[in-house]
Amino acid sequence: MRNDYDKNLFNGDIGIVISVNAGAGTLTANFDGARHEFDRGALGNLALAYAISIHKSQGSEYPVVIIPLLKAHFVMLQRNLLYTAITRGKKKVIIVGEPAAYAMAVRNSESKQRCTHLQQKITANMTGKF
Repeated sequence: MRNDYDKNLFNGDIGIVISVNAGAGTLTANFDGARHEFDRGALGNLALAYAISIHKSQGSEYPVVIIPLLKAHFVMLQRNLLYTAITRGKKKVIIVGEPAAYAMAVRNSESKQRCTHLQQKITANMTGKF
């Protein structure tokens, strides 16, 4: 969840936990063939990812993606989010849920406006007020 330039690991990288040493307070994980050990202080920078949101997956690809679509989540049923979810899959994408929810997402081309205050942050950073 945080860049670690010493380990060449970046926010969004996904690894597999290989071992945990509770006594020493360490965890070892494999990231694309490279093993990295994390001490107790660095464990807060890791998050288990049995399942992740579309937002967290942006910029990454996975062999198989399973997308749940339910009308109960109507706020998130947007064409651009569905597109992002589908394009995360390298080999297989499985959509499960309600056909009506899929239809709602495909028809909804209006993205919600995101209030990130990015312009103000950039301006403040450039003037040294950040």
